[in-house]
Amino acid sequence: MGAEPFLNNRNHNEATAPAPPLILGLQPAALIDHVARVDWSLLDQVPGDRGGSIPVAIDELELILGKVKTHINGSPNEQLAIKSDVNSHFQMSPDDQLVMKMLAGGSIANTVRGLSAGFGVSCGIIGAYGDNEQGHLFVSNMSSNGVNLSRLRMKNGPTGQCVCLVDELGNRTMRPCLSNAVKVQADDLTRDDFKGSKWLLLRYGIFNVEVIQAAIKIAKQEGLFVSMDLASFEMVRNFKKPLLELLESGDIDLCFANEDEATELLRLFKFQPLGSQRQLMPLEQVIYLLVALYMDW
Repeated sequence: MGAEPFLNNRNHNEATAPAPPLILGLQPAALIDHVARVDWSLLDQVPGDRGGSIPVAIDELELILGKVKTHINGSPNEQLAIKSDVNSHFQMSPDDQLVMKMLAGGSIANTVRGLSAGFGVSCGIIGAYGDNEQGHLFVSNMSSNGVNLSRLRMKNGPTGQCVCLVDELGNRTMRPCLSNAVKVQADDLTRDDFKGSKWLLLRYGIFNVEVIQAAIKIAKQEGLFVSMDLASFEMVRNFKKPLLELLESGDIDLCFANEDEATELLRLFKFQPLGSQRQLMPLEQVIYLLVALYMDW
């Protein structure tokens, strides 16, 4: 597929290129979130664990969206109030009970948008979006929050989508559909994408392992630090080998995990109680110490 970079006209000048962003986020496929507040009766109808994130096909995504419409309006044929939110961050208020919000999504996009709009940190994103309504919404949402889009490519094809179901406790159940979405490939990346930046932010994902590996290699050549989050406990549980290879490579400078993801990671190392004489790997030593200090086993 042909690709062309999106240039942020507000910051781009043919004579003087803008300074490289301090932080770069790699999100191979642009993503639009469909966010709705629901109760557990609907979550019981969605395959997979509550609070997790597992990929779905486009027909599964459309089926879930139909269930959401029925859940909120009482009929799948009634028009659900949909709000295309260009300026909003990921948040739901009581006023959003009967609304499905559409906004740029994805962990990396949310992170760089929040750092840019909330803290004034210079951020950019590497990825691709489709030349369609969802793709242009992604561009509008990110650019309006000050994110540098000069490394974002437009490609022919659909933009990724994700259903995000928020329960009464604020927990999110995510069902992303990326199987047919356009995305940046490993051979799309160049050293110019990374030159001058300080940090590269990644999210572990089995469908993006090749481009993640390529990005890490180039980032290290350009002297960047690399941060990776573990995505979801299902991703850690179901795709262990590539994750361990990344973590044990020595190229990940900072790793983020919530409690569920860390628990799954520990299971990979066959955690043993304090006092065990088993020889530990360097990464395992760090995890072992943290668990010994902060978790009650």
